[in-house]
Amino acid sequence: MTQRTDAATAAKTAATSGPDTAGSPASAPTLDTDALLDDPDIRIVVCCGSGGVGKTTTAAALGVRAAERGRKVVVLTIDPARRLAQSMGIDSLDNIPRRVPGIEGEGAGELHAMMLDMKRTFDEIVEAHADGERARAILENPFYQSLSAGFAGTQEYMAMEKLGQLRARNEWDLIIVDTPPSRSALDFLDAPKRLGSFLDGKFIKLLMAPAKMGGRAGMKFLNVGMSMMTGTLGKLLGGQFLRDVQTFVAAMDTMFGGFRTRADATYRLLQAPGTAFLVVATPEQDALREAAYFVERLASEEMPLAGLVLNRVHGSDAARLSAEQALAAAENLEGGGIVDQTTGKAGLRDPADRSADSPQAAPAPGSVPDTTPDATPDNSEREDAEDREPTAGRAPDTPGTASVEELTAGLLRLHAERMQVVAREQRTRDRFTALHPEVAVTEVAALPGDVHDLEGLRAVGDRLATGSVPAGAA
Repeated sequence: MTQRTDAATAAKTAATSGPDTAGSPASAPTLDTDALLDDPDIRIVVCCGSGGVGKTTTAAALGVRAAERGRKVVVLTIDPARRLAQSMGIDSLDNIPRRVPGIEGEGAGELHAMMLDMKRTFDEIVEAHADGERARAILENPFYQSLSAGFAGTQEYMAMEKLGQLRARNEWDLIIVDTPPSRSALDFLDAPKRLGSFLDGKFIKLLMAPAKMGGRAGMKFLNVGMSMMTGTLGKLLGGQFLRDVQTFVAAMDTMFGGFRTRADATYRLLQAPGTAFLVVATPEQDALREAAYFVERLASEEMPLAGLVLNRVHGSDAARLSAEQALAAAENLEGGGIVDQTTGKAGLRDPADRSADSPQAAPAPGSVPDTTPDATPDNSEREDAEDREPTAGRAPDTPGTASVEELTAGLLRLHAERMQVVAREQRTRDRFTALHPEVAVTEVAALPGDVHDLEGLRAVGDRLATGSVPAGAA
């Protein structure tokens, strides 16, 4: 399945061919996130990806960067961990957008943030589309309370509803959405269809039939068909539960069409040219496999893909020393000597080995040994001298103290591990690029710690914009 491309999409992603990476079979276009955020025609950015890849941090960092570049931004998160609130210096987020302090820069705009309250959003829909008495009956209905709090797909559907509400208010010129942490990050695309199918299903229509049929016909239907159905379902589900469902359906009857209409409108909004999807992944096999699925799914749904954000990429400023070379050097140090050293360069070898081939180990042919008493100190004097002044490059014989050679070998092994990680990440990315060469990519170097404030989000934003991994990335 190929990714939909057109001139408008290409302009919005600002993708340009980057330099070939050593060992890479193909060069992916580079995603210019600043051009994306600066484009006034882009009104919605949706960050999607599998769990644990940094969607929330990416969404927040994009929000901070867009606001400091002059846009009025709201970030909508569905992350129950509340990391977004903490990183933005807000005590808590709720269903109302909150202004984020500390946005800096000449010509800076505004940043607001909010976290979806699924049940409150559902309540708002009921209150907005039903009169007072009916709304109260719905809100107090036990089946509604269960549905609004945890029905499968409700969270994703309410995320779509909230996005539609924010866009309809036209108060912000950029909305950034952090998608729900569900098993499939694109469940929110299916949620309107699933909820619509539930509301339009045969079971719901059957429950609604008695309320819609009046007079004797309705009573006859109720007494014959419904009595059989309710009797059977009552045994399976419980009589009180069934009555709650019927009461809920009767009260919600006039609202069902509105759910489907709004869901369809929001779905079309996601397909519009003013929307851009960013797939977020880490350079791991499972995450990029999911990313490939997202790319193909977005293409099939005709959703405009801006590109891939590759998070937590590792690099090294000593890349010229390969993993193999580092491991070989470490083994030589731990073995007590560099295997390819020549005579006269045995400074790292064991002293016993050096004495065997030292020029002073045996007298030269025809020479006379020096036998004067003070020519060579005795063994006790040599041992005392070694105790007083350790030889350069060797640590004293103190228990628990590593020699310079041992420390160096350990560092070489750490470097070898890092280079192996770098090579594995590059191979994984190359496989994704080979499958989807049209997808623009930006890489975000791994940070040494968690992001917990605006400065950390700015650092992520800078790395998103540069689109490359610094040589000394952590």
